[in-house]
Amino acid sequence: MKNRNNQHLKEITDTTLIVGVDIAKSVHWARFVDYRGVEIGKAISFKNDQQGFKSILARINEICKKKALSQLDRILFGMEPTGHYWKPLANHLIDLGYKVVGVNPFHTKKAKELDDNSPTKSDKKDALTIARLVSQGRYFEPYLPRDIYSELRVLTNARVIIMKRFTAIKNTITAILDEYFPEIRTVFRKPLEGKASRQILKRCPFPRLVLKMGESGILSEIKKAVKKSVGKKKVSELIKIASESVGVEYGIKTTKRRLDMLLEDLEQSERHLIEIESLMEENIAATGYSEQILSIKGMGIVTAARFLGEVGDPL
Repeated sequence: MKNRNNQHLKEITDTTLIVGVDIAKSVHWARFVDYRGVEIGKAISFKNDQQGFKSILARINEICKKKALSQLDRILFGMEPTGHYWKPLANHLIDLGYKVVGVNPFHTKKAKELDDNSPTKSDKKDALTIARLVSQGRYFEPYLPRDIYSELRVLTNARVIIMKRFTAIKNTITAILDEYFPEIRTVFRKPLEGKASRQILKRCPFPRLVLKMGESGILSEIKKAVKKSVGKKKVSELIKIASESVGVEYGIKTTKRRLDMLLEDLEQSERHLIEIESLMEENIAATGYSEQILSIKGMGIVTAARFLGEVGDPL
């Protein structure tokens, strides 16, 4: 860490203007310091839009044109890259050729306490703290992918979100079965994974509905889902455990409808995951590294997409 800070300090010279930006949803605050951390000019607030971005750049231009500061020739922007609000401004600045660095929010909090013995939140105060942390070399360079690598990062993030929802749906369905038909796992160990068992969950997921449908009805339903039918012995076991089930019997009509909706959501999530992984494979191929990276033992499509989305072009 010390070596990294020293390297950063070498990059900050007496011709560097440091801009600390406190990011918010709609209005950001910026403050300006020199290489020693001494504040220059007044704080400025600006909106998170094109006009706001122009106003902050205009203020920087004013500062650099002042006679006493005529030697300033390098602008370094610092901000806390948390959440997503920072990305439009950071991307805009990078596209214009400016360098954007990140400051750890934990460091900002601790530095505020050292400055005035108070951890209280203030956008103007935070912007100055961020700027001074950058002047001390206490920053890192966040990675914002471009081109095909940005596609891989977006796909990876999308998959994480869908997987969280997918897991939550499965857990909710499991909770329903635990309440209404806990014995079903003695016949179908993983009810959500088999085609036959999932068809039963769609048509007769509760003991009362199993008994009402009977053996022939259940076999008929299973044939709709799989070519090779589940044996009569398994169906007989299902009917037997249904007749002896300790599952609750209240709210069955409404719970059945809720289960139907959950199963629909589950299958939609499965389709989305398949689509995302297919797109991942296409985009990995477009990088030109598909053969090399997928030949690594244990490296699959999802892991490769996550790796390339995070690090970018390995070369």
